[in-house]
Amino acid sequence: MSLDVAALRAQFPILSKTVDGKPLVYLDNAATTQKPQAVIDALVDFYTGTNANVHRGAHHLSDEATRRYENARSSVAKFINAKAREEVIWTSGTTEAINIVANGLGQLLSEGDEVMVTELEHHANLVTWQQACRRSGATLNVVPIFDSGELDVDAFDRLLSENTKLVAFPHVSNALGTVNPIKLLTEKAKAVGAWVLVDGAQGIAHGGVDVQDIGCDFYAFSGHKLFGPTGIGCLWGKKEVLETWPVWQVGGEMIKDVTYHEATWGALPNRLEAGTPNIAGAIGMGAAVDWFSALDVNALHEHEQKLLAYATEQAEAFDGMRIIGTAPNKVGVLSFLLEGAHPADVGFILDRQGVAIRTGDNCAQPLMKRFGIPGTARASFSIYNTLEEVDSLFAALKKAKMMLA
Repeated sequence: MSLDVAALRAQFPILSKTVDGKPLVYLDNAATTQKPQAVIDALVDFYTGTNANVHRGAHHLSDEATRRYENARSSVAKFINAKAREEVIWTSGTTEAINIVANGLGQLLSEGDEVMVTELEHHANLVTWQQACRRSGATLNVVPIFDSGELDVDAFDRLLSENTKLVAFPHVSNALGTVNPIKLLTEKAKAVGAWVLVDGAQGIAHGGVDVQDIGCDFYAFSGHKLFGPTGIGCLWGKKEVLETWPVWQVGGEMIKDVTYHEATWGALPNRLEAGTPNIAGAIGMGAAVDWFSALDVNALHEHEQKLLAYATEQAEAFDGMRIIGTAPNKVGVLSFLLEGAHPADVGFILDRQGVAIRTGDNCAQPLMKRFGIPGTARASFSIYNTLEEVDSLFAALKKAKMMLA
């Protein structure tokens, strides 16, 4: 079944926008995806007809808000095939989700323990573990990658040991588009008894995430990269792990019993969700998941791969262009440099032609240093992009090349 991209695009109001009189070509989807009308409507409907706090009120609005809020949790649980809905913890996004785990880990580690990450990490999945190791005296090990951007699995094996307590890696690299063999890596890490966290920020929007099949302990992701609102995300964790994980924040909602001198924590998911949550965001994320789940995931994958293959073919034929990240298993991202041009200048010229891309270090400074570059220009594709938009990207790049020569 082929994807009707025109019908899909019609559901995204912002895609009809113009920039400096030119049609918007939005190719910054790894930073954030645009929102379909169904998600926008869910947010407006909550604030105009249901706005109330959840789990607290003894009135109709609170009951309805709670129902929608918890239904959204159920939608997310089904989407990632969680074993239980209480394994889904609402967060502000991937960064907070990882911090919840890292904060607890810092209390569980001791000197002589080891944590493993990779050279592919976004700062959120690197600095968190640096801090956890610093607080505990544990050692942070970094798995290298090949020049293609593919993870060195043999080096991963060599670094694993009985001292490894947690392994964290991205599902998909935000800077290069590399897709990691997350199930294989998880199996290897679990064989030495380590906890496993997958940074799913870039992987979740491509569908097909099954946390039970992966076998990891934690999977973190954001709503805004899955066609949902900003400021909302999820930490999924195995129930038996989350039930005893050190709490992240304390306050309202997460308490079982409290006196002036001590307190005990409630059951999942409340114990890790202190305070009034982002209710509208959760409902909007639920709407995004429901909307996405109704699409043909195989058709989406096929379309995304066509976009990347077409863009890569043009990039390889573009004189003076260097692709950064050529792993055989990639999705959605074309990072590149133009000879003699700073990425920021390339991005500025493209913007004047209505083409939106990302430039800079992509919150992956160590990875950029690994390649000996300050940053890249990054075009990232989503399900609503077209082959014609890829043509627009390269037409704009030809103009940028002439202007910057």
